[in-house]
Amino acid sequence: MSDILSRLSPPKGSRKNPKRVGRGPGSGVGKTSGRGMQGQKSRSGGGIARGFEGGQMPLHRRLPKRGFKNPFRKEWALVNVGSLDIFENGAVVDIEALMGRGLIKKVAHGVKILGKGEIKKKLTVRAHAISAGALSKIEKAGGVFEEINPGA
Repeated sequence: MSDILSRLSPPKGSRKNPKRVGRGPGSGVGKTSGRGMQGQKSRSGGGIARGFEGGQMPLHRRLPKRGFKNPFRKEWALVNVGSLDIFENGAVVDIEALMGRGLIKKVAHGVKILGKGEIKKKLTVRAHAISAGALSKIEKAGGVFEEINPGA
């Protein structure tokens, strides 16, 4: 075998010829090109639109519109105070520490600490926001909360 680029070809069986429709009965897809007989679905560009119900008012238009999606909604990564008890006494709990322990997966607009559960360890908690109940529980345990600037 020589190493001439013009003689390179793909391995046998790795490339498949395209289906050539409408090229006679021997091809298996002659005459109607595998589209059956007549009708809308056999025509070029034919077919019915998704959701079309034969002229009847479609379901998505018969049902009432409900709800509202706020485009300015903030997505917080939420952590409960009770789950902070896995950290050692005196530890600094920040975003990297929370991600390292698997308590949060991603930080969209920030991390917020909520007050569900109990904490017995003295921790320094750094987050973007905190609820009043969570703040009182952390301070009661002897810990400190430091707010992170969202822009930083």
